[in-house]
Amino acid sequence: MLNRLALSMALLLAQAVVAAAQQASDLPASVSLFQKVRTVPNIVYERANGWEGKLDVYAQRMPPNSPPTPVVIFIHGGGWVQGTKEGSMVRGVLPYVAMGYSVVNVEYRLANVSLAPAAIEDCRCALRWVVAHAKDYNLDVNRIVVAGESAGGHLALTTGMIPAAAGFDRSCFTTSEPRVTAIVDFFGITDIADLLDGPNKKPFPENWPYTVQWLGNQPNRAEIAKASSPLTYVRAGVPPTISIHGDADPLVPYAHSTRLQEALQKAGVAHELVTIPSGGHGNFSTAEWQRAFGAVEKFLATQLGGAKPPSTWQPQ
Repeated sequence: MLNRLALSMALLLAQAVVAAAQQASDLPASVSLFQKVRTVPNIVYERANGWEGKLDVYAQRMPPNSPPTPVVIFIHGGGWVQGTKEGSMVRGVLPYVAMGYSVVNVEYRLANVSLAPAAIEDCRCALRWVVAHAKDYNLDVNRIVVAGESAGGHLALTTGMIPAAAGFDRSCFTTSEPRVTAIVDFFGITDIADLLDGPNKKPFPENWPYTVQWLGNQPNRAEIAKASSPLTYVRAGVPPTISIHGDADPLVPYAHSTRLQEALQKAGVAHELVTIPSGGHGNFSTAEWQRAFGAVEKFLATQLGGAKPPSTWQPQ
């Protein structure tokens, strides 16, 4: 288990690199200093309407002939309209690397490139890329976690829950369908229609209607909203899911997480909700982040069987 000291070190280092968060070239080096990993940045995993989708791989260095390592596919937030994979290093890569996971950090098409549901299609393609290239980085295709924050939490849920039959995999279809082992959802949107035309159209938030921006003025946007909502796909057999959400979140209604937990409970899916009392949209204290990631590690250890590499071996 990741002890409190190790997680504290991860969070302190994360705070130290915040100032460099906009300098992509500095971030892989920061991670390598924290833990010896094989860092391969800016791999093109998809090309779509003039856009190149890129991802970064942070693969745990293991002794020769070691079994493959579990992997976290992390997806950044930003309301589907902003954000970068480089900006998610602080909470999206470092804690999972500290836990012993390899990490694949993914970018996707924002609304100014392509409207909904393009981001969902991209993240599904990234999942298929990880499976196709797992042997190149010694990744375990039977222990894949998808994680994200906010809009990235939504995309983690859709990546893990949506079946190929839903039609989001046409641009990167393969005959075999990847299987996600667990989902980590930090304050993700679970009901798009709710933010578009439902009870929470206001005030979440009036000054930043990110859902409207992502869906645009497409004539079938109500249909897209339903098809893009994780709650549409909750059923028996979807991956075990842990959600972390502040109950005073001003950007994503806390009810989105409670409704998801109720649906997972009804479907008989392993689930957990970590509530941060009076917590906003991710602006938690260090102690609250420690609690959240401690719960995440425990949950994943139960679902995946742990991830720690041998502590006595050091890469040459």
